[in-house]
Amino acid sequence: MSTSNKPAGSTASVENDLRQQIAAKYLTGYGIEIGALHSPLQVPAEVNIQYVDRISVEELRKQYPELAAHNLVEPDIIDDGEVLTTVPNDSLDFVIVNHVIEHCQNPIFSLENWLRVLKPGGVLYMAVPDKRYTFDCDRPITPLEHIIRDYEEGGSWSERSHYEEWARLVEKAADSNVATRAENLLAINYSIHFHVWTQIEFLELLLYCRNSLSLPLEIELLQKNQIEFIVILRKTMESLRIQR
Repeated sequence: MSTSNKPAGSTASVENDLRQQIAAKYLTGYGIEIGALHSPLQVPAEVNIQYVDRISVEELRKQYPELAAHNLVEPDIIDDGEVLTTVPNDSLDFVIVNHVIEHCQNPIFSLENWLRVLKPGGVLYMAVPDKRYTFDCDRPITPLEHIIRDYEEGGSWSERSHYEEWARLVEKAADSNVATRAENLLAINYSIHFHVWTQIEFLELLLYCRNSLSLPLEIELLQKNQIEFIVILRKTMESLRIQR
C-alpha cells in the first residue's frame, strides 16, 4: 500500500501512540494484518498475529522503491487482501487494515470479506487517511453513489478515471501527460488511493453498509488521529450474507 502520506517525527509518534492504545483495548486472540509494509500495528504481546500481502517482500520493494531504507514485514500469507480466498469464514478474532481501504477499488466488497473471516464478536481495526491532511487534499471526496456503483458493477468502470485523477491532482502531471502517466500506472497495477474520504463521508458509507446492505457490523469507535481516523467495527452475531 502507498505510504507517502505518513507523517514524520513527533507527529508520527503521537499517531502511533494512539493506535497502540486502541489496539491494547480492542485486540485479543488470533488475527491478521493486511498490507502492513514498513509500519505494522504494535499489538498486545499476548495476541497471535499473521501478516497478509498480495506479493512477497522482494516484489513489494520493486513496486515501492521509496521504501528502500525501511524494513518490510514478511507476509505469512500471500493473498489478495481484498478477497482473502485462503482465509476461512468465521476464523479470526481480529483483522487490521490500516491505510488499506482507500486502495480498494470496491470498498464494500472488501468490507464484506473482512467481516466474513471474523468470528461473531470479532473486531475490524481500520485506520483511514483523512484526505484533507494528505497528498489527496486537492482531490474531490468520493461520493457514496460512486462506492455503491463500484459494489454493484465492480470497480473496472471507474479505474482509468481514478488513475487520471491521481496523475493530475496528486502527482501534478501536466495536462498533456496525464493520460500517458495514468496508462503507465495502470500497466504496473500501481496501488493508488482509488477513493478518498473525511470522517463524515466514511461514516456515511458505514451506516449505508449496516442499514441498507445489512452487513453485520456495529461501530464501536470513530476517532480522529492526526492525519487519519481510526475505526473499530465489531461483527455482530447475525450471519453475513454475501449479496452476489
